[in-house]
Amino acid sequence: MSNAVDFDPFARFRAVTRARIGLGRVGDGLPTRAVLDFQLSHARARDAVHGQADFAALRKRLAPLGVLHVRSRARDRSTYLTRPDLGRRVHPDDLATIEAGAHDVAFVIADGLSAAAVDKQAEGVLKACLKRLGDLQIAPIVLGEQARVAFGDEAGAALGARIVVVLIGERPGLSVPDSLGAYITFAPEVGRRDSERNCVSNIHADGLSHEAAADKIAWLVRQALHLGLTGVDLKEDAGANGLIGGA
Repeated sequence: MSNAVDFDPFARFRAVTRARIGLGRVGDGLPTRAVLDFQLSHARARDAVHGQADFAALRKRLAPLGVLHVRSRARDRSTYLTRPDLGRRVHPDDLATIEAGAHDVAFVIADGLSAAAVDKQAEGVLKACLKRLGDLQIAPIVLGEQARVAFGDEAGAALGARIVVVLIGERPGLSVPDSLGAYITFAPEVGRRDSERNCVSNIHADGLSHEAAADKIAWLVRQALHLGLTGVDLKEDAGANGLIGGA
């Protein structure tokens, strides 16, 4: 008497990807388990977008580092989501409190589109970066509330930094709601184009680790300071022994 074989042709693919494939079928619909899993992931993504980063707790954990809590021109989350332009600029009242200095690098932690990413990833990535860039002049850390990537241009310019690194919550998907991104811009100023930035993305538990991300960010920062540029003209050259050079 032979044993029945439970053949699942998609099992080997699901083992190597977080994508939803081969979910099965019950009648003309999905199995209950697949439906519930989708709804849970969708709820987590919505929570990440509409949530509020705990900047007060983050500020305490970053002590004794100098930290500035700075708002964008978006007065609340609803405005932030419907008016992207306001999230790209620093609130005038807060801008007036930022003092310029002779800084090589300014780090901005922005909530972006995932509060969960800031709460889970930002501290670890920042501290790993600071270990690798300890010989440079680092500006006070900026916590950007209701902030988008370009928010860092104005904040970095106000600080007098040669380069700004924006650590920001990335748009959540149905597989990862807490992914952090890093955007590096040389000579920050209002009006910088996205093509003038370098990006390190997918920093999360199932993606790029804090240490690996810091390696990439530190390499890009040093190359940017050396060459005087970022963006499409600064190419990452990752060889077998790590990030090893190239412009």
